[in-house]
Amino acid sequence: MKTVLRITIYLIVFVLIVGGTGAIGFVHTMNSGMSLYDKTPPSLANVQTPPYDASKPTVTVLLANEVTEVFDFLVPYEMFAMTEAYNVYGVAPDRKIKSLTGGLDVIPHYSFDEMDTKLSKSPDIIVIPFMPILNDTKYAPVREWIQKHSNNHTILLSICNGAENLADTGLLKGKSATTHWGDINRLIKKYPDIQWVKDQRYVPQGNIVSSAGLTSGIDATLYVISQQLGDTAAKKVAENMNYPSYNYVIDPNVKPFNAGISDITYVLNNAFQWNKPKAGVLLYNGADELDLSAAFDTYGASGTTRTLTVSSKNEPIVTKHGLNLVARYQTQNVSNLSKMIVVGPDAETKAAEDIKQWNNSGNHAELLFLHRDMSERFAMDPAFEDLAKQEDVQTAKFAAKRLEYRASDHLKLEGKPFSLEAFGIPVLLSMLAVIIAAFIDRRFFGKKQA
Repeated sequence: MKTVLRITIYLIVFVLIVGGTGAIGFVHTMNSGMSLYDKTPPSLANVQTPPYDASKPTVTVLLANEVTEVFDFLVPYEMFAMTEAYNVYGVAPDRKIKSLTGGLDVIPHYSFDEMDTKLSKSPDIIVIPFMPILNDTKYAPVREWIQKHSNNHTILLSICNGAENLADTGLLKGKSATTHWGDINRLIKKYPDIQWVKDQRYVPQGNIVSSAGLTSGIDATLYVISQQLGDTAAKKVAENMNYPSYNYVIDPNVKPFNAGISDITYVLNNAFQWNKPKAGVLLYNGADELDLSAAFDTYGASGTTRTLTVSSKNEPIVTKHGLNLVARYQTQNVSNLSKMIVVGPDAETKAAEDIKQWNNSGNHAELLFLHRDMSERFAMDPAFEDLAKQEDVQTAKFAAKRLEYRASDHLKLEGKPFSLEAFGIPVLLSMLAVIIAAFIDRRFFGKKQA
């Protein structure tokens, strides 16, 4: 009995010190990645909205009141806009600034009510990104708007774990669907009346199309475009993006990803990477949406880096395809950055004045032109490769796996094999736990034995 008690004490101390510390770190990192806009907003009086053409079908990409996954929102928005065949808008319950994961903030083009008034009918396509349901009262308008426009004339396209948002509406009941490999087992238990598919990049079911993790949303979006505009139009979008995996649009079947021991890197990064560098991401007029996503959904989502949006002026920034972004910091009031990331192969021309202002600001953070000389590559590739150099190869590999990026074999990942900090801190905490447990053991059991 005494031996069991002593072993229990060791286990409790270990769990409290190592597990408790890690849990606090993990939660802190997750909350940081899903932080909401909390600054004094700039004047929104002159916010631009893409023109409406009644002869074109309309695509609405949803934004939640709390937070929306950055890749899931930016990339389908850009892809539909690239065709120039649709009206494409970011819509939300209201017109207040909405936050994406990683700290990028967007001004919706329309509120739900404004969009309904403008169209006087349902949108032709509703894109449903992953929107964590953190507060049901705040989220409810999104659920209700999807349900309101669920009809045979509207395509519902869920991206990644946006399938959970779609399942939440009840519209997937009795249908087949897919979602991110890391969430699918949980959703099988939560929604057993849905036939969850693990081995397809996307699953079409009538007017509903669901995609697996993140980059699988590219395949699903290209599939919808090919069905509506033809294969030539879809291939043109893929070529303009330098997307290397169009073959999955034709045949979405894949060998599914599963959780593995190597994935522990992601958990440890989030839990024990306490000294996270702050990387600025320069927002400038004309920035490409996919290029921006490459910064936020690699560095910020890896658990190793805090990404901060920076602009030269406190006013809305308009992206290449008409999204209105708001930076949380300006050049003159941001400090202690490890580097300033500038996205886009033509950034040094498009952002010349912004870069000049940064260079003259006295801030000594390195300027990283992420896509310099990379105009022929898919935008995510150089981000994975730089992440390997900044952190370690295993972190970069998991970043690609998390994004369900199937063309990762051609990446040139160079760096440390794993993170010394992420693995070293729990080892030191384990040693501390053993010392404390041994002290307790000796204090309360050693005397009795004596």
